[in-house]
Amino acid sequence: MKCYLSKASSIKNGWPMKTRLFFILFTTFCFAEIFAQTTTLQGKITNLEDIEGIHILNNNSRNNSVTDAFGNFSIRAKENDTLVFSSVHYLPKKVEVTEIIIERGIVVVTLDRLINQLDEVFLGSRLTGDLENDVKNIKVKKKIDFDSLGIPGFKGKPQEKIPPLIGQTIGLTHVNVEALYKHITGYYKTLRTKRKWEAENNTVARILYEYDEDFFLKSFAIPADKTYDFILFCMETTSLQTNFNRENHGIVLDIFETKAPEYVSRIATPSEKKE
Repeated sequence: MKCYLSKASSIKNGWPMKTRLFFILFTTFCFAEIFAQTTTLQGKITNLEDIEGIHILNNNSRNNSVTDAFGNFSIRAKENDTLVFSSVHYLPKKVEVTEIIIERGIVVVTLDRLINQLDEVFLGSRLTGDLENDVKNIKVKKKIDFDSLGIPGFKGKPQEKIPPLIGQTIGLTHVNVEALYKHITGYYKTLRTKRKWEAENNTVARILYEYDEDFFLKSFAIPADKTYDFILFCMETTSLQTNFNRENHGIVLDIFETKAPEYVSRIATPSEKKE
């Protein structure tokens, strides 16, 4: 009789007690898993030279970071994310975030030095002392180009064009089936987003070359480990990218001055906000 009344009472109040308890535990577990997925990793570049200003990009999210003068950095990531390290002094390197890295909260990376080695030049015996003629007689294995000198240059296929849906994709007398498929599947949308991120990252790198972390810290109280994120924040909420590309540096500085208090307030801890 007691068991019957207890069961009836639990049903009267809603779900049975065991069901409610299971739901609460399951929900708590799910939330714990969600919040445990992404963490802040502390990183270190072990190379001895040129370890400041190395860019780190989380390929699975928009999180970016830049190393300080000692090669230290921090970045948000979760297991199975891919971190891409790039610098003018080192070869690009990809590092997968493993379970061990997440448990330790530390990622240590050694980069391979980028060495621009010119092809060997063979001098013949027909040197006359006439510089113009002697240069013509010098033989090399192959022609020196921008790859040999380490200078960026275009090679390969031209960038894929994204045709508008109405006009080039669907016209009065034709339908571009391949382009229509790419519009429908979201391929072009993803491509636009990727190009936008690449353009933003390139602009951020150029801004950091023009104004370093010390400038942002002293002028706008932006912490050194937040400089990259602050510039991205300004870029997404203002015309910073356009004005910087046009070399309107007065407007660029005005944007930094206007957005800095808002950004500092956003990243402040609850205790700092109370103060």
